[in-house]
Formats: sequence, structure tokens, C-alpha cells
Amino acid sequence: MHSVSLRIKESFWFLPAVLGIAAVVIAQLLVSLDQVVLDAGGTRVGFLDALSASGGRSILTTIGTSMLTVAGTSFSITISVLATTSSTYGPRLVRNFMADRSNQFVLAAFTSTFLYSIVVLRSVHTDVDDGSAFVPVIAVHFAVLLGILDVAVLVFFIHHIAASVQITSLQTQVQRDLSNAIEHVYRSADDSSITVQAVAVPEGRWFEVTAATDGYVQSVRWERLVAWTTQQNRVIDIEAMPGQHVIAGDPVLRVCAPAGTAGEGIGDDAAEYLRASVTLGTARTPFQDVGFALQQLVEIAVRGLASGTNDPYTAVSALDLAATPMVPMWRDRSAITAYLDAGGNARVIPHWPTPELLVDTVFEGVSTYGTDHPIVVAAALRFAERLTHRTSVQRRSHLEQTIRALHRLTKNPPTLS
Repeated sequence: MHSVSLRIKESFWFLPAVLGIAAVVIAQLLVSLDQVVLDAGGTRVGFLDALSASGGRSILTTIGTSMLTVAGTSFSITISVLATTSSTYGPRLVRNFMADRSNQFVLAAFTSTFLYSIVVLRSVHTDVDDGSAFVPVIAVHFAVLLGILDVAVLVFFIHHIAASVQITSLQTQVQRDLSNAIEHVYRSADDSSITVQAVAVPEGRWFEVTAATDGYVQSVRWERLVAWTTQQNRVIDIEAMPGQHVIAGDPVLRVCAPAGTAGEGIGDDAAEYLRASVTLGTARTPFQDVGFALQQLVEIAVRGLASGTNDPYTAVSALDLAATPMVPMWRDRSAITAYLDAGGNARVIPHWPTPELLVDTVFEGVSTYGTDHPIVVAAALRFAERLTHRTSVQRRSHLEQTIRALHRLTKNPPTLS
């Protein structure tokens, strides 16, 4: 179910399908309401003007045709933006546009208005058609209202798409994904449901649960695993963490029956239940994959430093934005080492990347691609100094070599080409 929800969130079809069905239902209801009003002897409804059959058909045809045309144009614009973003800032950022609810809503608004118009249009008929004229006045005027609202939606879409392709908007979205991933993985020691202290692997007999298909691990349902291990008095060690690629037959987790407990392994039903707790997909996602979330921000910076782009200020802003979630993480948080049950017993053991590994990823990108740009080196040095402020001696010492190298680069900056 979690895998399905991820695919729905990043699809262009789900919201248009839902609103399209809603448009068809509303059209039928309003036509029925018009019929009830007509049967009751009413010829006009409040402030709504009466319409002829030809007038009603013209209005509905105009609205339906226009909305379908605008929907096609909007989709073409979106595809063009996806292609530009993919080539300029990285193909992995296309997911951000696919998951953008605003883009999905705009397409849904136009297509649902078209469906509403054609459903109402089929109910309009004259005396020539079947001997009794019927024009659903309420439904036709509601179509006019939808057309007016769709004009506002079109203006919003033009503004939104223009704003979303700006590098600042892209970086902010990626920073938000990174912040959410860090909040999920790195915690302080006062959370009673997890521990950040070293956890000893228990002794006992281990049983592997393997992947049924290939793909990237996108997420793990930790609460579900903790509940199962608590009930069965087992311990789970995660072999494939979010972001790792597995093929069919690779182990995704191991189950241990601690020494002295009853039971000799797990059955097929239990293995399938545990396997379903690990979501596999064709691509990495930033929801639990903190390495991928950071990689997206570093990729934007690196592409800005490419010779064909030559935009070091993009790299500078990427380093500044990375500091917002990473500095608090570096100062007083650690990776989760175990998820605990209500009694404080370690039940699920993950293997998250250490904060040191994440920080090194940022500086590796700078040292590889940014040494020819003094302003990028200066931004990296500012980022490093933020990390060392009010942090532990151990983590400060981890950065000393990096800071010394950055200082050498700023004192002897390379010549700009």
C-alpha cells in the first residue's frame, strides 16, 4: 500500500481521474436537479437566465473545446519544462515536477471541465429531437462558472510554472526534501521510541528474508516491523537500507530468534508479511533515502560548475541551503541505531549513513569540481565553519583537514579561466 501511495503521489493521472469522475457525477446531479425543477413547473431558477437549446449547446461546446485545447497546451508546457529541467539541473529533479500537486491540479481542472461539459451537452435537446425541449439551465450556468474559474487556474499555472523553473525554487524544494529525510533519520537521544547509542547484535539463529523482485529500496515501514518483532519476540537487522539496489534473491532483512527463545525461524506467511514492509521501486526517492536527498542538492551545485553552464553562484546557494538542515544535525543529532518497543528493547536495527559521511559527500563535490571557483571555495569554508561552531570535539576534529585544505585554496585562489 505504501508503494502504491508513492506512485500515486508522483503520477499525473490520479488527480485528473478523481476530479473527472467527480465532474461526471456533478453533471448528472445538476441535470437531474434541472429536470426536477422543470417537472415542478418552474421555467426559471432564481437569477439564472433562461437559455434556448442552441444557446446552451453553443456555450457547452465552446467551454468544452476550449478547456481541452488549454489542457493540451498546459501539458505541452509541462513536458517542455520537464525536458529543460532534466538537461540543465539533472534528470532526477523531474520527480519534483511529477509530484507537484499544483501541476496535477491544473491538468485535472481543465480535463474535468471538459468532461462536465460533454456530459451536460448530451442532455440538451429540442422539440425536433424528441418532441420535448429540455435545457438544463442550472447545469449550463455552472459550466460557465467553471469556465471562469479555469481562466483563473490558467493564470495561476503560468505563474506557477514560471516560478517553479527558477533555480531558487528547485533548490528550495530539494532542501525541503533533505530536511524531511534528516528529521526521519537523525534524532536526539531524548526520543523514547529509538536509540542513537551503539547496539550489540544479539546472539541467536538468523534467517534471511529475500527480495522477490529487483529495484531500489524506497522506504521501510519501521512501526510495522517493530510491532511484528514485539509480538513474535524477534529482532530484525535491515540488510538493504533505503537507497540500496537489490535483485531478486538478495537479502533485504534478517530475523533473529534470540538465544533461549522458542521457535525455529519464520514461515512463508511471515516472510511475505515482512517482505511487504520494504517498498521497492524503479528509482530512488528522498522520503527516507537521505543520501539521495543530499545528492540532488549536490548535483545541482555540480551542474552549475560545469564548463557549459559556468554558474558558480548556483553552487554557492546550494551550499548555503544545505547548511540549514545539516548544521543542526551535525551539532546535536546522531543516526538512529535501533527502533525500540514499549519496553525499551531494540527490535529493528537499521544502518543509516553517519553524519560524517553526509558531510564528506558535500565537500567531495566541492573539492572535485569547485576548486577553480574561489567563491565556491569560500562558500564551502563558510559551511565548514558553521559545522564546527558549538559541536563536539570529535566531529570538529573530523573537519580539521577539510578546513585546512579550504583555507589553502582561499589564500592561494586559482586563476579564473
